[in-house]
Amino acid sequence: MTAAFGMGGGLMLLALMAPVVPVAALIPVHGVVQLGSNAGRAWHMRRLAEPPILVPFLLGSVAGAGLGALLVVELPDTVLKLIFGVFILTLTWLKFPAIAFGSPAVMAVGGLASTFATMFVGATGPLVNAIFGRSFDDRGQLVANAALAMSIQHGLKVAAFGALGFAFWRWVPVIAAMIATGYLGTLTGARILSGMSERAFRRVFTFALTLLALDLIRSAGMSLLA
Repeated sequence: MTAAFGMGGGLMLLALMAPVVPVAALIPVHGVVQLGSNAGRAWHMRRLAEPPILVPFLLGSVAGAGLGALLVVELPDTVLKLIFGVFILTLTWLKFPAIAFGSPAVMAVGGLASTFATMFVGATGPLVNAIFGRSFDDRGQLVANAALAMSIQHGLKVAAFGALGFAFWRWVPVIAAMIATGYLGTLTGARILSGMSERAFRRVFTFALTLLALDLIRSAGMSLLA
């Protein structure tokens, strides 16, 4: 799913893992699996990636991971989900003619915000793609660079949880199996992507972002009303 449309796989994986993985292990384990999945996709589509553009994203991500590690037990994910849902809808549907979305400043802020958020809610692919969707005109470049950016983000998150003392080694068999099957999904998704027109991709991309953002807002609203 993510290889074809650039997003959605992380949220779906998180939803599938939540009933069977302990809460304390959910975000760290999900982070390792997503690191493997995104790294595989970035490697498979490496010819379309533009690493120099992502240097500001990397710097912002380092700051976001550090800040998130300090506050990881203090900020409720309900508030973050609500904020990011509204933010994604805003980026997806409103025009921002004065903002250069591919600029170093925007990339740095995007890296900081999304990496900070992923320490709490795990799957922030839609947030990254909302920014990258305005930064790249070609669908292949969008998916390839988003995969590279998410690899950076999840790598920093895994390092942060490791520094906090999480025992990743206990989950190695599960993680290895999920990464292996995830790469098969990457190969299938890449074929679907290559067969789509740019117009069709953008329509599906916008619809998927909107649907995921509304689901974040719904989830936050239900938590607040509970």
